[in-house]
Amino acid sequence: MIAIVDYGMGNLKSVTNAFKRLGADVVITRDKREIESSSAIVLPGVGAFGKCIENLKKLDLFYFIKTLIMNDRRYLGICLGMQTLFESSEEAPGVEGMGVIKGTVPKFKGNIKVPHMGWNSIEIMKNTEIFDGIKKWENFYFVHSYYCQPEEDVIATKTRYGMDFASSVQKGNIFACQFHPEKSQKVGIRLLQNFINMCR
Repeated sequence: MIAIVDYGMGNLKSVTNAFKRLGADVVITRDKREIESSSAIVLPGVGAFGKCIENLKKLDLFYFIKTLIMNDRRYLGICLGMQTLFESSEEAPGVEGMGVIKGTVPKFKGNIKVPHMGWNSIEIMKNTEIFDGIKKWENFYFVHSYYCQPEEDVIATKTRYGMDFASSVQKGNIFACQFHPEKSQKVGIRLLQNFINMCR
């Protein structure tokens, strides 16, 4: 079973529907027992970093999920679910992220439109099974104003938007992406299918 965490901010319906179309056994939950008994955790998210951390802590899920991840539970973070893995974000000064990945989440700056919204290509940097059947320069759908800046060698894909930024990361049991696979049509569905296969 794959646990999709409901913490009041995720784009739960489209993510859940995408998994169900692929025949995955998924549950939307904030119940610790269900999350603990799952084979994988999915943390989708749209919204603000600080509010995300606040909600997870109110539900007593912040340290609980972090502990499971640190103990090799398979994890898929989408958009905000990627950013929460990092130590901090410019969006919420003084608020600590999970710190599972060293680095920060700055805001896009310069002469570019913010938020970064729409289709953009990825460059695959790590040939791992999450990208089976996906071309090196495939297009995915993005909606975000902040980007992840890891301080360790975890970058799985890069994307160009005024600069090169880490559009996904992989670290052991963790895969997280700034783009939205559930909104990325066939290529996004392929990535989710690969994730399901990895959970078996």
